[in-house]
Parts: sequence; structure tokens; C-alpha cells
Amino acid sequence: MQAKYDAVVSLMLERYGVRVRKWRSSSSGVAWTVTYRDGRVVRLLESPKPKGPMSMAIFLHEIGHHAIGLGVYRPRCLEEYHAWAFSLRAMEEHGLNITDSVRKRMDRSLRYAVRKARRRGLKELPAELQPYV
Repeated sequence: MQAKYDAVVSLMLERYGVRVRKWRSSSSGVAWTVTYRDGRVVRLLESPKPKGPMSMAIFLHEIGHHAIGLGVYRPRCLEEYHAWAFSLRAMEEHGLNITDSVRKRMDRSLRYAVRKARRRGLKELPAELQPYV
């Protein structure tokens, strides 16, 4: 199974032009870009190294931010929704196991994102996020 995870990681990094800055030991990740004065844009991420369904889901979620475009969706909680949707679609597409733990992590993550957006003054919640209120 590890060979399959490694193949998906290589494919996704190449397809979306992303570089891993650091493999994290924790189950969290972050995606960002760096724009240089000469116009070059470097896509970076940190995530746990995929060794099971959860770490793969988190890795693909971070890839998803680059795939959909950072800052394309507003509010931020909607971007989180689309990054998670990308992650689950990619896991299905590559025949990877989506466990109940992964679905629970997605649910908890989106509920947190919605609460955070509301605390920060979100006026109108997008329809996709209604189930996470």
C-alpha cells in the first residue's frame, strides 16, 4: 500500500507543481505560495507524509488548496469545503480507502471553519456549508 501512496504523492506534486517544504509529524497541514519579484510563483505545502488513509487525506486536502486556487473561494470556510471535497474525490479516483475517521475529520474541520467564520462576523453562510452548522 505504501508504494501506492508514494505514487499518488509523486503524481499530485508533479501535476499541480507543488513542492513539499516539510513533512510534518503532526496530523495538520498548510498550503501557501511565494511570489518573487521576477514573477515566479512557488507553490508549497507542509503535511504529514502519507502512510495511511488519514495522512493521505490531509496531504490531498493541502494539494486541493493549490488545485482549486488559494483565495479563489470566499469566505475561507468555503475554500476549506472545496479542498476537502477535492481530497475525497482524489482518494476515490485513485482507489484509496476513505475511512470513517477521515469523514469524521472532514466533518469536524468544516464545523470548526464555520464556527470560526461566524465568530469573525460572517453574514451569510454558503449553501454547501449548511450541514456543518
